[in-house]
Amino acid sequence: MLTIGLLGGMSWESSIEYYRLLNTGVEDRLGGLHSAKCVLASVEFAELTEMQRAERWDDVADVLARAARGVEAAGADLLLMCTTAFHLVADQVADAVDVPVLHLADVVADAVKARGLEKVGLLGTSFAMQRDFFRDRLASHGLEVLVPAEQHHDAINTIIYDELVHGRVLDDSRKTVVSVIEELWDAGAQGAILGCSELELLVKQADSELPLFPCTTLHVEAALDRALS
Repeated sequence: MLTIGLLGGMSWESSIEYYRLLNTGVEDRLGGLHSAKCVLASVEFAELTEMQRAERWDDVADVLARAARGVEAAGADLLLMCTTAFHLVADQVADAVDVPVLHLADVVADAVKARGLEKVGLLGTSFAMQRDFFRDRLASHGLEVLVPAEQHHDAINTIIYDELVHGRVLDDSRKTVVSVIEELWDAGAQGAILGCSELELLVKQADSELPLFPCTTLHVEAALDRALS
């Protein structure tokens, strides 16, 4: 079993989900008392968020590159960034280490294409929905990517940052996100990417008739495929 390195803390709720899914995934695959071999570096979310808001991306890259090198030094054989937004600096993080970094967008694109879909919606933080970095990486795999109408961005962002990152999962917020997914369906989306770990805490496949692609779950499954091969 290879050791999986995690760059976490963005948010810590997301990191908990990565850790939980890694270990339940190993247990499901191997049974018994098996658990995941992993190393976690948890960064300070507020610090990185302030850098993000100030567009200090070189500083963000430096923080995450240092954390990545620490995880590598602790024995990680591969690396996951437990975040969507900060994949904007994924290339700099990958350049800082000698172990492979499993890019979230590549993993999700593979899952979408495996279902035979070509046009998907992307939900996440307003930053991830408004910037091109994640959509462009998905598009590089031949996918057409839709995002919710701009009037929904603040509501989804508030649900993520004011509720989900604090562990608050509310039914009204679930209904809001599901209604946005339905709008994407009406716009032609064949599936919807839950492009933020925290959204997986809120919305499940049972909540939507449209195929959902939960980023964290897919990221973990891809890491386990690599670690246990």
